[in-house]
Amino acid sequence: MSRTVRWLRLLAIASLFSPAQAFAASKGKVPECTVILDAASGKALYREGACGERFNPFSTFKLPLALIGYDADILEDAHTPNWDYKPEFKAVKRDRKTVDPTIWERDSVLWFSREITRRLGEERFSRYVSKLQYGNMDASGDPGKNNGLTNAWLMSSLKISPDEQAAFVRRMLVRELPVSGKAYAMTAAIIPQFQTGNGWVVHGKTGTGWLPGRDGKADRNRSLGWFVGWAERDNRRITFARMQVGTGRASSPKGPELRARFLDELPALMK
Repeated sequence: MSRTVRWLRLLAIASLFSPAQAFAASKGKVPECTVILDAASGKALYREGACGERFNPFSTFKLPLALIGYDADILEDAHTPNWDYKPEFKAVKRDRKTVDPTIWERDSVLWFSREITRRLGEERFSRYVSKLQYGNMDASGDPGKNNGLTNAWLMSSLKISPDEQAAFVRRMLVRELPVSGKAYAMTAAIIPQFQTGNGWVVHGKTGTGWLPGRDGKADRNRSLGWFVGWAERDNRRITFARMQVGTGRASSPKGPELRARFLDELPALMK
């Protein structure tokens, strides 16, 4: 078989899938990326993989949503508001509890995110996403379902690439986003913090979800994981994004798995 015929067949197969699946079919491997930027200059210090491909942000959206919540005065400080769980939220069992902003980020509580967006309202929420220039800036949700406030970032309309994730965090660190000083400071204070063995202090948010199948529903054999944030050591700051699409049913959430690997590998990546 000639190289041209083989490529045409790959393109035909790829056309049956979503953009992320098409990329995988054409490249012969699952999409993944690690990108690290110098926070001061924006220079790429490390970049490997499908870093320009856009995917749903899932729980990494809690980072920009914290900025929005504080800027809009819906969130007040690290422990206020302190919202009680309600049965109509229909949350998983571990999230049926009272939650404040710090717990929200630490435990990735979806109903708390939806309470923030509900208080914003559709127009204001969409305006914030566009003002922050976050990914494709599409907060509309699924066509005809009017669910942008609850689902835009979850296997729906809002998508962002690893390159854009790392660049967004950098814009936050150097305060180039159109939000208040309080929003910057409080968001930085509530993002979960970790440490590596050689002194890097890492601030980051995981995200876990799935790619859609051809029926539009979650393909449980195509898990998507994120770890996005920034790290500091010896007066040096970097921003980063790691993303990977898995194959086969995942035995554990993909985001925390990527976080563990990134924390272990960061010292070597920065040599």
